[in-house]
Amino acid sequence: MALREILILPDKRLRLVSKPVAKVDAATRKLIGDMFDTMYGAPGIGLAAIQIGEPKRIVTLDLAKKDDPKAPQVFINPEVVWESDEEGTYEEGCLSIPEYYEEVKRPSAVKVAYLDVDGKKQEVEATGLLATCLQHEIDHLNGVLFIDHISKLKRDRVIKKYAKAAKLAAKDDAKK
Repeated sequence: MALREILILPDKRLRLVSKPVAKVDAATRKLIGDMFDTMYGAPGIGLAAIQIGEPKRIVTLDLAKKDDPKAPQVFINPEVVWESDEEGTYEEGCLSIPEYYEEVKRPSAVKVAYLDVDGKKQEVEATGLLATCLQHEIDHLNGVLFIDHISKLKRDRVIKKYAKAAKLAAKDDAKK
């Protein structure tokens, strides 16, 4: 497995809508392994395949606490099939928008249908952090970032900041 580069805002690929995985094969499993290596190396608790430039509907999560054993979870072609009317607010961050955190309001419970690593259909009812993470990562698969759930003023400020940083990085690279 390998560490892959994580796409950072304003990379336009983050806005792509990912394609469903037709079959879970060796290539899919290798990608999942790379995703876990990249997610753990970042470090993060969730990653969508598009964040490493692969527009495939795959999400990896691990919500284990720091000192607990790893608890990796894989969701292939995940789809929210039900969401609660009740909402909850969590402070969210994103590996593609490093060091930026903001409160986001989302449904507090969801039911997600997906395929597991064996290609078998599964469903999970999620609340709390799992519900938030699943919604956040499924948004990625649909070209939506968590900053799309905050005020336009804050979103525009964040986008401008990361666009400026990308421009400066490109200038530095050109000088090398």
